[in-house]
Amino acid sequence: MKVTQKDSEKLIWDQMRSPSTNALSGTGSQARYLPKLLVWLILFVSLTYVVYTLKLVSSSRACNAEPFAIHRQLSIIRDNSSNNTSIRNITAPGRKISQQTETEHVVFGIAASAKLWEQRKNYIKIWYKPQKMRGIVWLDDAVEARKDDGLPTVKISGDTSRFSYRNRQGHRSAIRISRIVSETLRLGLNNVRWFVMGDDDTVFVTENLIRVLRKYDHNQFYYIGSLSESHLQNIYFSYGMAYGGGGFAISYPLAKALDKMQDRCIQRYPGLYGSDDRIQACMAELGVPLTKEAGFHQYDVYGNLFGLLAAHPVTPLVSLHHLDVVEPIFPNVTRVQALQRITVPMKLDSAALMQQSICYDKSKSWTISVSWGFAVQIFRGLLSPREIEMPSRTFLNWYRRADYTAYAFNTRPVSRNPCQKPFVFYLSNARFDSLLNTTVTDYDRHLVPHPACKWKMVDPANLTSVAVFKKPDPHLWDRSPRRNCCRVINSKNKGGMKIDVGVCRGGEISEM
Repeated sequence: MKVTQKDSEKLIWDQMRSPSTNALSGTGSQARYLPKLLVWLILFVSLTYVVYTLKLVSSSRACNAEPFAIHRQLSIIRDNSSNNTSIRNITAPGRKISQQTETEHVVFGIAASAKLWEQRKNYIKIWYKPQKMRGIVWLDDAVEARKDDGLPTVKISGDTSRFSYRNRQGHRSAIRISRIVSETLRLGLNNVRWFVMGDDDTVFVTENLIRVLRKYDHNQFYYIGSLSESHLQNIYFSYGMAYGGGGFAISYPLAKALDKMQDRCIQRYPGLYGSDDRIQACMAELGVPLTKEAGFHQYDVYGNLFGLLAAHPVTPLVSLHHLDVVEPIFPNVTRVQALQRITVPMKLDSAALMQQSICYDKSKSWTISVSWGFAVQIFRGLLSPREIEMPSRTFLNWYRRADYTAYAFNTRPVSRNPCQKPFVFYLSNARFDSLLNTTVTDYDRHLVPHPACKWKMVDPANLTSVAVFKKPDPHLWDRSPRRNCCRVINSKNKGGMKIDVGVCRGGEISEM
């Protein structure tokens, strides 16, 4: 049978078409199964979600339970064990937070010598309050002491003859004094947070000391104090050393650590000069740096402290030292009488004691600097705050041959221009006005000859007194450090000036 060309082509075409037809039929069957797979997948996911939700609801926590508990536990475990107080506050929110540091939590250790005791005990009487404070005076020999003399308990330091001392320029009493903190700790006094070291010629402003200590956690290792005013002293000894005459504070845990190793530590440094560098050497072995607070004042200077006190840094005044070396801080009185005078404003507003304020009487072209509770200065002309806030060099360096470049801070020279010699008004009286709810401090002009001035301007010599009005501000140092502002108050009294001192108002600055 013949196959025509047309039949042949049809056969070939059918053969070519059949594979594709089979493929298309296979794809169609797969497409029918795909929706079923998607349905099963959605059902599986939905079922899993429902099971998870039911399990979560059945094991739900109280509303106040903390999320991420595992991470929180790990963070607490990583915390230092000495920070137990803060950990307890976190884990038990209802627990009362420990009370803030008060005078009762501080014990003073005072270094003294029997030879100078009769003279220097009067400095301690100025600031020490036996009814409110705890302290021990550590002497090298016995002295007469009465219980009603308003002084701390007197004790004799332990024997230090077993310790080697090889410094030819110093005195081995430095070993005895360096052990005062440890010996005070061994007395076993209760409820102690801080040990504060000082000398028998150190005067503390205890309210400001407490303000400073409240900034720090007494459960941690802290060594708090300040440097010498002499750059050379700091180089010879250390810029990391607290000077004991200005006073320093050691937290209770650090005192315990020091006590455990101090005697061994002292043996390793027989060549050191004094007690302070021995303490600092042991602190270095313990790995504890000095926390610097500028209100502790060593006052390694000679002469008149006026320049330093009239431009006190913006920090609480904590201590004064070397009071037998410098002149009385007020003229024409003894050193003790001068210090007793500042105790009056100290009681009224201790936080503001010696704090500087700078303002201007532009109608007279005067610059006015108020060191509250101490003195007021009036300068002819308008001097910038940047200049007035620097201490004037009314004092001499601890090293007599050193000049002003040997101080550890900026100073300005006493002006040689006769017209710019300041008129100084010293504190004469301080009181609290209950009607105005403000303190009133009076300052009388220091009557010393002034050189003739040819400037054609109002002469401050016509003033005899200045009255400063200031509201007490016990929370001054709870805020960020800033000088108070002062404003001249209009007054009809030609022989007097009135000044208001207080927190700077919005936008107020010391502008010339």
